[in-house]
Amino acid sequence: MANRKEAERAELHRTIWNMANDLRGSVDGWDFKQYVLGMLFYRYISENITSYINKGEHEAGFEDFDYAKLSDADAESAREDLVKTKGFFILPSQLFENIKDKAEGDDNLNETLESIFKSIEASAQGTDSEANFKGLFDDLDVNSNKLGGSVTKRNERLVKLINSVADMKLGSYQDNTIDAFGDAYEYLMAMYASNAGKSGGEYFTPQEVSELLTKIALVGKNQVNKVYDPACGSGSLLLQSAKILGRDNVRQGFFGQEINITTYNLCRINMFLHDVDYDKFDIAHADTLRDPAHWDDEPFEVIVSNPPYSIKWPGDGDPILINDPRFSPAGVLAPKSRADLAFVMHSLA
Repeated sequence: MANRKEAERAELHRTIWNMANDLRGSVDGWDFKQYVLGMLFYRYISENITSYINKGEHEAGFEDFDYAKLSDADAESAREDLVKTKGFFILPSQLFENIKDKAEGDDNLNETLESIFKSIEASAQGTDSEANFKGLFDDLDVNSNKLGGSVTKRNERLVKLINSVADMKLGSYQDNTIDAFGDAYEYLMAMYASNAGKSGGEYFTPQEVSELLTKIALVGKNQVNKVYDPACGSGSLLLQSAKILGRDNVRQGFFGQEINITTYNLCRINMFLHDVDYDKFDIAHADTLRDPAHWDDEPFEVIVSNPPYSIKWPGDGDPILINDPRFSPAGVLAPKSRADLAFVMHSLA
């Protein structure tokens, strides 16, 4: 198992490194990770919906059926049911594999991708899954000058990116021994964070650390009502509960809050990449310490967190906070320079 894990991780890192070299000099490393992870997500949901539809048709006796080869007109009849089941809809012509096949000859590839991403998000509008899809592709700006000074240059790099993501030998995401998405995220952070001048407080919690923390929190438990992380980042701690207990043994799902909009988007993407249904997670974008999203929810059976340490927060600079029921029992607020202590008080309340 250890050898397989290292082999999968090495393969993933090689592919990411090759992509980085292809885009070197045009995209800042910190921004580059958004393109890789956004394109990974696009590939995943394309394969996810195709596999789901094909399985149903094959079981019904249509063994030669392939959703990717269906006409858009014929596919439309399944839109409503698929949005209810999967939370989104993608036309056959919009699938990653079909766009990849035509990408090199598409002079308007950037516009094609932008239209597809908007269409995927729009498919969830007005439905129960809207909040979990809204803005998911915002950080994948296919029209950015960071990709190149002209449309031609941008599209050349988008073709390279699509081909590299397509070449990733990821198999089934949920069957990998590594957290493929999370490992890609961590590796990209390690490669670029120092050059981009980003704070270590935004760093992805290493998988081994996430696993240990979660195992400690789950000692003696075979199932739980739900799991919560008040500073969830890209969701690695939340998802460890699913890996250890099994998704079905986290009965009501996964809850979290994240203040950074980019990391918030990554967390929602990560949930989908780990086959967590849209109605089994609720990730909020806001400041947990000043605007907690899940304060009135049924108590969480498990809380796991690796909050940012020694960052600043308003503390006694905001006179209202001392009246907050999370902090008032102590009669004192965490120091302004130690927001991590405020996160502890929040979790204990």
